[in-house]
Amino acid sequence: MLRRFFAIPLWQRTFGGLALGVLAGLILGPAAETWLQPIGDVYLNLIRMVVAPLVLFTIASSIAKLGEGAGAVRLGMRTILWFALTSLLAVLVGIAFGHLINPGLGLSDLPLGEVTEREIPTPLQVLIGVVPTNPFAALAEGRILQIIFFSALVGAALVALGERAAGARRLIDEGASIIFRITRWVIQLTPFGVFALIGSVVGGYGWEALLPLGKFIIAIYAACLFHILVVYSGLLKLHGLKVTSFFRGAFAAQQTAFATSSSLGTLPVTLRQTVERLGVPQAYASFAVPLGANVKMDGCGAIYPAIASIFIAQYFGIELTLTQYVLIGLTAVLGSLGTAGVPGTSIVMLTLTLSTAGLPLEGIGYIIAIDRIIDMMRTATNVTGQMLVPVLVAKEEGILNEDVYEGRVAWLPGDPDERAMETGPAAGI
Repeated sequence: MLRRFFAIPLWQRTFGGLALGVLAGLILGPAAETWLQPIGDVYLNLIRMVVAPLVLFTIASSIAKLGEGAGAVRLGMRTILWFALTSLLAVLVGIAFGHLINPGLGLSDLPLGEVTEREIPTPLQVLIGVVPTNPFAALAEGRILQIIFFSALVGAALVALGERAAGARRLIDEGASIIFRITRWVIQLTPFGVFALIGSVVGGYGWEALLPLGKFIIAIYAACLFHILVVYSGLLKLHGLKVTSFFRGAFAAQQTAFATSSSLGTLPVTLRQTVERLGVPQAYASFAVPLGANVKMDGCGAIYPAIASIFIAQYFGIELTLTQYVLIGLTAVLGSLGTAGVPGTSIVMLTLTLSTAGLPLEGIGYIIAIDRIIDMMRTATNVTGQMLVPVLVAKEEGILNEDVYEGRVAWLPGDPDERAMETGPAAGI
């Protein structure tokens, strides 16, 4: 029976877990948090367990492989450029839907939620903070940007040493294979984790908490869906890629992101789907996807601050000027880079955007109560963008495996050298 269960494609099992979780949350009500949240916490802990070693080994291995070619710097620059461009498009979508739905009009006397004051780092502090004083402490504390920096240095050193470091390079590659195997085991538990996490959210939120801010929730979900289904699809078509193939390959990661509300928590699934289902070379994906999980935030860092700024301006009766719109856009595009790795990035980004645009920070307290509900869709948007950009860049560079992308062949599971076996449509295992 277990073998038959695991033979079902992952996205179908995950969707089943999500649907059953919604049903369980409705049946159990508030008790769902007591019964289901511990199961979800165990799943999240397992995912977080593999994130730091996954980033360490995959980044070091990918830099060593990319360093052997002449296009490593070009790949990196093109990736960052696409990160910024798609974030700008996300801001424009957020502003458009904010004015289309007008979520802050007609509201008064909303209850204030508790907002923890957060210190917004300066660009200089962020730059200094990327360099770890102790790489082992960075690994222990899960400071992903510091791990990326150290791993990149290790990969560069492997390239510089050449054959003298052949043994170390083999050790890094084997370490990556081991972590990928552990990751695959953990990912198989995703349907159970999604069931528990969604069930606890549905059971814990009552309609009375959602109805006053219903238009705001609708605006976030509508803008995110438009960005995913229209903007991202348009970019894929401009690159001559099948839209259905992308979403088929990305769906499992989108589901996990929706349930966990964590880009870093979804990272193992995102990386696996980008390589095995979307055909991006592992050497490049292992660099671009972890970086994107820290700085590519179309949902949390672009759409959400734009709509929230319009909501707060409307609630307080403030007429936004062209200058304020420009400031909101610039802050949203550049802010994700500046706040990367800071806990509670969405709140930090909103605080930064409101401060820059001169809007009252008290407004954050009005929407904090429903943050988890909107965070699910924001994170799904983030993760979709984190997969989209590597696909676009790989296509532009001529390194995308389009047979894997379109499902004509299946990527050989667990094989770090990205060979594919011709066994028909890719199985969702």
